[in-house]
Amino acid sequence: MCSVLVRTFRFGALAYCPMGIDIPVCVPGTDAAGISLDEYLELLVQTAQCLKSLLPARTLCLRFDPPLDFASLEEKNACTALLARMPRIARAPAAVQPPDTVLLDLHLSEQALLQNMKPKWRYNIRLAQKKGVSVRVGTASDIDIFYRLYEITARRDNIAIHDKAYYRDLLCRAEERAGSGETPRVSLYIAEYEHEPVAAIITLFCKREAVYLYGASSNAHRNVMPAYLLQWTAIRDAKAYGSHIYDFYGIPPDSDEHHPMHGLYRFKTGFGGTIIHRPGSIDVPFSFGYTAYTAAERARTFWFKKIKKLFKR
Repeated sequence: MCSVLVRTFRFGALAYCPMGIDIPVCVPGTDAAGISLDEYLELLVQTAQCLKSLLPARTLCLRFDPPLDFASLEEKNACTALLARMPRIARAPAAVQPPDTVLLDLHLSEQALLQNMKPKWRYNIRLAQKKGVSVRVGTASDIDIFYRLYEITARRDNIAIHDKAYYRDLLCRAEERAGSGETPRVSLYIAEYEHEPVAAIITLFCKREAVYLYGASSNAHRNVMPAYLLQWTAIRDAKAYGSHIYDFYGIPPDSDEHHPMHGLYRFKTGFGGTIIHRPGSIDVPFSFGYTAYTAAERARTFWFKKIKKLFKR
């Protein structure tokens, strides 16, 4: 079973399967048993062709984000090389889900989780507690607090963010689902110091995994380390919820100190999880209009990730 989301626009539609087909695959570099990588990719093509008749007539492609976890960039690159040789599959111009991330095993005890962190990370968590940083679970009514902090973060780190309504809608819908007893659970955590909000994160919990979606922080009181206590609180809550893993959801592909997001790499990897690499989004094209659409996607990605950031400096 797989979920397929459809986005329609003036000249067609795009179908998206967020996590591909979740079946065992014998991934190089691991001892996992299952079908071969070639067979899995062929299965994606067959699945797309089966679903084509159920999608809008002008659907350009079915896009997958397959959960293929590689332990090294070399193994990931071997997968992308295989993709390039397959005639009915194409790599998407930009990944929908972050292809590189850190996964924390929540089957471990809290003591083991702390022990696996870098010593400075354990120290920072204790420091935040000692300094009186408090963490509370917010609601959709706290969206102004989160967004104000997020705007500060966006200016500091030169990142693009959605309008406030996007995050408000996420929290409101989550509260509606929680009221009906549905899962997963979306939570807003707010860290406060001397009654002042100094950092916040939004997380998603389900039984399979917990995901750290968004993080924001003030430029003030960074020395009391609120971000570390926020993450530790969310990790403990995810474990109590019954999630199997905690996904830090996106890091640079390696530890290159010159990468503009190297600080994010250091922060997330310091919690002691396992770094994994995925091939990114994969398309199965349906029409000739796909080529024009992906050219427009590449241009849009270049604008937002390169040109627009230059104007912000």
